[in-house]
Amino acid sequence: MTAQPQEFPASIPPAPEKTLRAIRAALVTPQDREAFDAGLRAVLDEVRVSLDLSVLNAFVHRWWISACDSAKNPEGRRQMHTRAEQIIAGEPSRQGRPWREVLAERGIEL
Repeated sequence: MTAQPQEFPASIPPAPEKTLRAIRAALVTPQDREAFDAGLRAVLDEVRVSLDLSVLNAFVHRWWISACDSAKNPEGRRQMHTRAEQIIAGEPSRQGRPWREVLAERGIEL
Protein backbone atom coordinates (compact mmCIF):
# COMPACT_ATOMS: atom_id res chain seq x y z
CA MET A 1 0.00 0.00 0.00
CA THR A 2 1.39 3.39 -0.93
CA ALA A 3 0.48 6.81 0.29
CA GLN A 4 -1.35 8.95 -2.21
CA PRO A 5 -1.28 12.74 -2.23
CA GLN A 6 -4.39 14.18 -0.69
CA GLU A 7 -6.67 15.99 -3.12
CA PHE A 8 -7.80 19.42 -1.98
CA PRO A 9 -10.80 21.19 -3.43
CA ALA A 10 -9.80 23.67 -6.14
CA SER A 11 -11.95 26.34 -4.48
CA ILE A 12 -9.57 26.69 -1.52
CA PRO A 13 -6.65 28.90 -2.50
CA PRO A 14 -3.20 27.80 -1.37
CA ALA A 15 -1.74 29.45 1.70
CA PRO A 16 0.78 32.18 0.94
CA GLU A 17 4.44 31.45 1.53
CA LYS A 18 5.68 32.43 4.97
CA THR A 19 7.80 35.32 3.68
CA LEU A 20 7.33 39.02 4.27
CA ARG A 21 6.81 39.72 0.55
CA ALA A 22 4.27 36.92 0.05
CA ILE A 23 2.41 37.80 3.22
CA ARG A 24 2.08 41.48 2.28
CA ALA A 25 1.00 40.58 -1.26
CA ALA A 26 -1.78 38.35 0.11
CA LEU A 27 -3.30 41.09 2.28
CA VAL A 28 -6.45 42.29 0.51
CA THR A 29 -7.40 45.36 2.52
CA PRO A 30 -5.59 48.68 2.76
CA GLN A 31 -6.06 48.55 6.54
CA ASP A 32 -4.15 45.27 6.75
CA ARG A 33 -1.36 46.48 4.46
CA GLU A 34 -0.96 49.72 6.43
CA ALA A 35 -0.90 47.86 9.76
CA PHE A 36 1.58 45.33 8.34
CA ASP A 37 3.92 48.10 7.11
CA ALA A 38 3.77 50.02 10.39
CA GLY A 39 4.26 46.85 12.43
CA LEU A 40 7.19 45.73 10.30
CA ARG A 41 8.95 49.06 10.80
CA ALA A 42 8.46 48.80 14.57
CA VAL A 43 9.61 45.17 14.71
CA LEU A 44 12.71 45.87 12.63
CA ASP A 45 13.59 48.77 14.93
CA GLU A 46 13.20 46.45 17.91
CA VAL A 47 15.37 43.78 16.27
CA ARG A 48 18.10 46.35 15.57
CA VAL A 49 18.21 47.28 19.25
CA SER A 50 17.70 43.87 20.86
CA LEU A 51 19.37 41.69 18.20
CA ASP A 52 16.59 39.19 18.96
CA LEU A 53 14.95 37.69 15.88
CA SER A 54 12.18 35.98 17.86
CA VAL A 55 10.07 39.16 17.68
CA LEU A 56 10.40 39.13 13.89
CA ASN A 57 9.47 35.44 13.78
CA ALA A 58 6.37 36.14 15.90
CA PHE A 59 5.44 39.06 13.63
CA VAL A 60 5.78 36.91 10.50
CA HIS A 61 3.68 34.13 12.02
CA ARG A 62 0.91 36.48 13.17
CA TRP A 63 0.67 38.21 9.79
CA TRP A 64 0.89 34.90 7.93
CA ILE A 65 -2.30 33.85 9.72
CA SER A 66 -3.99 37.08 8.57
CA ALA A 67 -2.68 36.54 5.02
CA CYS A 68 -4.12 33.01 5.00
CA ASP A 69 -7.45 34.44 6.15
CA SER A 70 -7.28 37.06 3.39
CA ALA A 71 -6.53 34.43 0.76
CA LYS A 72 -9.27 32.11 1.98
CA ASN A 73 -12.01 34.71 2.44
CA PRO A 74 -11.15 38.15 1.03
CA GLU A 75 -14.73 39.43 1.22
CA GLY A 76 -15.03 38.31 4.83
CA ARG A 77 -11.84 40.20 5.63
CA ARG A 78 -13.24 43.37 4.00
CA GLN A 79 -16.50 42.99 5.91
CA MET A 80 -14.59 42.56 9.17
CA HIS A 81 -12.79 45.88 8.65
CA THR A 82 -16.01 47.62 7.62
CA ARG A 83 -17.74 46.37 10.77
CA ALA A 84 -14.78 47.38 12.96
CA GLU A 85 -14.89 50.90 11.50
CA GLN A 86 -18.63 51.09 12.23
CA ILE A 87 -18.08 50.05 15.84
CA ILE A 88 -15.24 52.57 16.27
CA ALA A 89 -17.51 55.26 14.83
CA GLY A 90 -20.09 54.43 17.50
CA GLU A 91 -22.72 53.03 15.19
CA PRO A 92 -25.22 50.80 16.96
CA SER A 93 -24.28 47.16 17.07
CA ARG A 94 -26.69 44.77 15.47
CA GLN A 95 -27.61 41.95 17.76
CA GLY A 96 -26.94 38.41 16.66
CA ARG A 97 -27.75 35.15 18.32
CA PRO A 98 -26.08 34.44 21.67
CA TRP A 99 -22.99 32.20 21.45
CA ARG A 100 -24.55 29.71 23.85
CA GLU A 101 -27.48 29.26 21.48
CA VAL A 102 -25.24 28.74 18.44
CA LEU A 103 -23.02 26.29 20.31
CA ALA A 104 -26.00 24.38 21.72
CA GLU A 105 -27.41 24.05 18.20
CA ARG A 106 -24.11 22.42 17.21
CA GLY A 107 -24.20 20.08 20.19
CA ILE A 108 -21.44 21.85 22.10
CA GLU A 109 -22.00 22.51 25.78
CA LEU A 110 -20.07 25.01 27.86
